[in-house]
Amino acid sequence: MKASDTKTIVKANNLELGYNDEVIIKGASFNIKQKDFVFISGASGSGKSTLLRSMYGDLNIMSGELMVCDISIHQAKKSHISSLRKEMGIVFQDYKLIEEWNIARNIMLPMVINKYSKTFYQDQVKKLLSHINLLHKASRYPLELSGGEQQRVAMARAIAHHPKIILADEPTGNLDDYSSDLIWSLLKSANQQLGITIIVVTHRIPERLNIAHRKLNIQDGEVYEYA
Repeated sequence: MKASDTKTIVKANNLELGYNDEVIIKGASFNIKQKDFVFISGASGSGKSTLLRSMYGDLNIMSGELMVCDISIHQAKKSHISSLRKEMGIVFQDYKLIEEWNIARNIMLPMVINKYSKTFYQDQVKKLLSHINLLHKASRYPLELSGGEQQRVAMARAIAHHPKIILADEPTGNLDDYSSDLIWSLLKSANQQLGITIIVVTHRIPERLNIAHRKLNIQDGEVYEYA
C-alpha cells in the first residue's frame, strides 16, 4: 500500500462540540484515513449531524482539536474554510439545490467554482445525469422533481468535481428503494473508483452495500468505533 493511501483526512483529538453551554460531543478522538468509507450512527439527537457539521466548518468547536484535509478547523479563517469546502462534496438532508437553476446547472456548480474547463463540466454533467437516470430531465427545476430525484441530483453535484471527501447527512433517510440504491451506488463508485473518502450519517446502514467500511457510533456524547 502506498503511503498516500493511508493519509489521515480527518483527525479529532479530545473534541467537544455543542450549542451555547450544552455539550453534545464529549472528548471524541478518532482518525479517518484517505479512501475510508465511514458510517456514523446513533440515536436521534445523539449528535451525528453536529459532528458532521463540524467537519465542514459550520460549527464552532468548544474545545479539543479537529483537522480536516490538513486544515485546523478550530483555528481556520473564513478563507481557509472556503478552500476546504472546495475539496468537499456535501449532501444535506434537505438537498439545498438552487431552486432558480435547472438540475444540470446545479450539478455544474462545484466544477465552475473549482474552475474546471467548460468541456469537462458539460461532459461530466451528462455522465452524472445518465448515471442517476435523469438525463431526460436535465432542463427541469428542483421543485419539478420528487424528493428522491432531488437527492439524486444533490449526490451527483457532490461527486461532480471529484472532491477529496464527501459528507452525507442521512442521504437516503426518506427515499424509495430505487433512489436509495442509486445513492449507494454513486457513493460506492466514488469510493472505489475515485478514491474519495466517504463519511455518511445514517440511522440505517444498508445490508447489501458490499464494500469494506468502518462504523462510528455516538452514545451519551461519546464516539467509539465498533465492528
